[in-house]
Order: sequence, then structure tokens, then C-alpha cells
Amino acid sequence: MTKLDLLVMAASAVSSVSLCWLVFAVLTDGVGWLLFWIVAYFVFLAIYFVASYDRVGWLGAVDRVVTVAVSSAMVIVLIPLVWLVSYIIIKGLPALRPSFFVHDQRGVTPTMPATAGGGLHAIVGTIEQVGLALLWSLPLGAATAFFLNESRSKLRRPVRIFVDAMSGMPSIVSGLFIYATLIIPLAKDNSLFSFNGFMASLALSMTMMPTICRAIEVVLRLVPNGLREAGLALGASRAKVVLSVVLPTASTGVATAAILGIAREAGETAPLLFTAFGYNLMNANPFHGPQESLPLFIYRFVRTQSTADIQRGYAGALVLLILILSLFIVARIIGRDRSVANKRPIRLPSRSSTPETAEPKLISSTSGRSGAIRAAGGP
Repeated sequence: MTKLDLLVMAASAVSSVSLCWLVFAVLTDGVGWLLFWIVAYFVFLAIYFVASYDRVGWLGAVDRVVTVAVSSAMVIVLIPLVWLVSYIIIKGLPALRPSFFVHDQRGVTPTMPATAGGGLHAIVGTIEQVGLALLWSLPLGAATAFFLNESRSKLRRPVRIFVDAMSGMPSIVSGLFIYATLIIPLAKDNSLFSFNGFMASLALSMTMMPTICRAIEVVLRLVPNGLREAGLALGASRAKVVLSVVLPTASTGVATAAILGIAREAGETAPLLFTAFGYNLMNANPFHGPQESLPLFIYRFVRTQSTADIQRGYAGALVLLILILSLFIVARIIGRDRSVANKRPIRLPSRSSTPETAEPKLISSTSGRSGAIRAAGGP
């Protein structure tokens, strides 16, 4: 966007505000401030479109107006996000100390300061519960994604409908399902099926599995069909092509899907209320006894009347926010496009060389695709 475009945009904004002020403040009794700015925004878009149309024509004007509208929507979405993150940082940072990561709530009372005790038991519980859920969900979700994308079975349609239905299922339903089918009928005879981290991992896996499945399926659709055809042309079976060509090519996307699934489930609270139940002391055994997690830690303390406990809850929220943000950053790093870095440099012939002695251009190719073809049995 040039300086002239910015000047036209600023002039359109000033004209819009002035026109709305004249209409609503001088000629009429006026409206509320929210309605004033909404009307002023749409008037600004109209004035900016007319000014751009006079300069660059219809297509250029539409492009500029759509760019402004999309940028405005991004700012509107970012405002509550930045406000929420800033609020949690401001509230949780005063109560967050290094001791939070090495102590539990043993011996802590509501009258003690917010810096007393810690959330080590909640951090350990979250890691164990989400890790176990990933252990159940990743193989099943990946197998389902490969089945939906690589097979030609007639069962793909009902399986896809089932996955889509599970994707929209409220997370609390998974907790109620585990509670009703495993904990209530089996808790009296076997402690494994009572309130513990294992039951929580089963509930979390029910909502993690469709997330991982859909993410991996999207990645598999991005694998070029030419790689599959090349592997089949070399005499490899379809299963061999999937294992040796498709899976290595999509391995980065599979890792990204796993991290996104972890980030999705790390903040779930509702399923844990009926499965893990929560416990203020350290319980490193997820298969025996109630176990705490960061979402339960936050839920438990922010509902109390004690100011110190509420601050502890905000400290736990800040730790959970940092954990999820770190996971998303790792997912972005793993899933970034490395095709540019993997391409071999193209050597062009020098001007002094003759056509007979000039070196031919090297064809750009990625190491991932060539390695996948060799894995299928190619040269």
C-alpha cells in the first residue's frame, strides 16, 4: 500500500467521522456511541471505495475495501484476545514464584499469602493425563485418518460421519460417558475404574481423537498423488506405499496434529470433574486415587472467597496459558514450510560460457520426495 493510498484512507476516515457527527450531533438528536462508530465505519468504507474507484478502477477499489475490512476484522478479534492474555498476566504474575513449580498445597490455608504452596501436583497431573490420552488417541486417530484418505472401503462414509459427530460433541459428554459406563458400575470392585488420572485420560482421548484425525487427514490430502502413483508404478503394494511414501512425507504434519491435540485438551475442565475429581496433594500415580490437573486447580481456586486462593488460581491460569502457547509455537515451528530450505540451488551458466560448454540448469527437488520414492523401491 502506497503513501497515497494511506492518505486517501485517512481522508476517508476523517470525512466519515465528520459526516456522521454532522448528521447525528447537529441535525438529529444523536445516537449512542456504539451505533455512531458502526455507522461511521460503513460510511468510511463507502467513501474509501468511491475515492479508490476514481483512482484505480473497479477491481482496485474492491481489493482495497476488502483489505481494509479483513484487517478491521483481525483487529476486532485481536482486541479481546490481547485483553484476556493481559488480564491473566496482570492477575497471575504477582502470585507466580519459582516455588509454584516445586511445591503442592500441603499445609496451605486460605489465610496464607498467595505465594505459599504451589501447583506441582497439578502440573504433574496435567502432563500424565494428557500424555496418556495422547497414547490412546494418536494411533487410533492416525489410523482412522489413513483409512479415510487412503482406502477405498465403503465404510469411509459412516466413519467420516462418526468422526464429524465426535468433533462437535461437548467435552462434558465424554466425562459423563466415562463416569456412567466405567466409574459407577466398576468402581466398587476395582480401584482402577474409580476417580483417577487414567479415567481422565480416557475422557480426554474421546475429544482428542477426532481433532488429531481431522488434522492428519488434511495433511494427507496435501501429499501429491504423483508420489503414490510413482510408488505403485514401481511395483509396491498400496500398504507399502502408505507406510514408505505417504507416512514419511506427512510425518511433520502428524507431529503437528499431535501437538495441536495436546494443546486442545490441556485446558479441558469439564471431563475431569467426573473422572479425575481433583486432589490438593501430590499424586504421581494416575492409576490410583483422585488426581489434580491445572484446569481443576484453576476451577477450584477461582471459585473461593479467599483473595489469596483466587490469586493462586490466576497463577495456575498463567502457567496453563504459557504451556498452551508454547505448544502452539512448537507446532508452528514443526509445521513450517521447509521446501525452500530443502531445494538445491540452481546454477545458471555464466555469460562468458558458450552453449556447448555451459553447465545445464539443475532441477529443483526436495529431499523429502526423492527419499520417499527411494523408500518405495525406486532408483
